[in-house]
Amino acid sequence: MADQTLTATHLRALLEYAPEIGVFTWLASRSNRVKAGGVAGFLDCEGYVRITVCGRMYFAHRLAWLYVTGEWPANQIDHRDGVRNNNAIANLRDVRHSVNMQNLKHARVDNRSSGLLGVTWHARRKVWQAQMRVDGRNKFLGYHATAEQARAAYLETKRRLHPGCTI
Repeated sequence: MADQTLTATHLRALLEYAPEIGVFTWLASRSNRVKAGGVAGFLDCEGYVRITVCGRMYFAHRLAWLYVTGEWPANQIDHRDGVRNNNAIANLRDVRHSVNMQNLKHARVDNRSSGLLGVTWHARRKVWQAQMRVDGRNKFLGYHATAEQARAAYLETKRRLHPGCTI
């Protein structure tokens, strides 16, 4: 986590935040590159917006939370829609890590067998299998003839067992 000595008051003196669209703009020119009214921050390689304030880099979603609530988030900030650069306040929620992980929308990049969250190819049986993590343990959701059937089984179970899920 970033150094949390930045206060909401100081942040509000430097930046304006549009909560409906989740964009920060500079209130005053800070240098030749940072002009008053200019959009603050950049998109990092993981799809998050980062903003440098007083020499420190912050995630824009955490700054949005601080700006609106006046307090740093107690946990992680989850993007409800799974879009990492959508920092509209209505899209953000302060949740525990486990809830944030329940709201994953896409398979990890190392899931090369299907590209679908919770679905992998079982080479020995020559079928698709669905599985998920529940309370820190793998839960097997069955073998399926198609990846789409396995994904349907995964989504049905995910919606039932993961209250933090928004898919």
